[in-house]
Amino acid sequence: MHRTILEVEHAAVQLQRPVHPGLVRELPFGQFDAPSEPSSHLHSHWISIQYHPAQCTAECADSRLEETAICNRYVSPAEREIEDFWHIGRANQPRWYDTPREVFPRAPGPFVRRSREDAGYSRELVVGQWGLIPWFAKTPKLTYSTNNARSEELEGKATLKDPWKRGQRCIIPAWTFDEPNWESGKNVWWRFRRADGQPWGLAGLWATWADKSTGEVHESYTMLTINADTHPLMRRMHKPDPKLSPDQQDKRSVIPLEPQDWDQWLAGTMADAKALLKLAPVEVFDAGPADAS
Repeated sequence: MHRTILEVEHAAVQLQRPVHPGLVRELPFGQFDAPSEPSSHLHSHWISIQYHPAQCTAECADSRLEETAICNRYVSPAEREIEDFWHIGRANQPRWYDTPREVFPRAPGPFVRRSREDAGYSRELVVGQWGLIPWFAKTPKLTYSTNNARSEELEGKATLKDPWKRGQRCIIPAWTFDEPNWESGKNVWWRFRRADGQPWGLAGLWATWADKSTGEVHESYTMLTINADTHPLMRRMHKPDPKLSPDQQDKRSVIPLEPQDWDQWLAGTMADAKALLKLAPVEVFDAGPADAS
């Protein structure tokens, strides 16, 4: 069964430190592993953690955007690569890194949106937290995960409906993203690139949150997903639930945007944007085990 966001959060509580969902290993339902040390990839000791749903707070249960961890690890292009590929000027604050960088939930990451200062139309590069900070949050340091969001819930979810109706759509640049594959009976991380060698432009929403006590403004974003039960490639990702039929697994996929659709996504009407909420053709993907790439 899929590891839920609540389980990942529970791991962080038990270990008393943040745990990247991409580093949580899936085991039979009710338990999972997390690295015993907070290293990024080179970990040799794992701690088995029992998950007790009753111990999770109501706020965590009510506010999470994804019940299953979808994309929790990707590599962002360097700032100059984003500026060149998305035709953005260099007046970006704060600055992003000069080399490609791995991004995890709650870490800073870059995204592209319609410029807020341009009365016409242009794009701007913004750096914010990967994990949408909702308007009702009491602090920017969330105790629940909001890095993924179901596109089917854009109009009804409290966290999503205001950014969606306001047109706060963004594009998340990525050279690669990783997903777990369980076809061998154990988790094998797969890496996804574009077959044409270009970076991904993944559909997202952005938000700003202001601290009422200090006035500090925090930028944040979330990555949208869509049901992939019928997709030849993406339906193979994540651990299947043996109790459900193949067409009822609710496997998820990110939503890649093609270059010709960027302006429609960033500046179009809500109907224009809805038309782009779809699975990408399998031919777009170059995917395989991460260890072999």
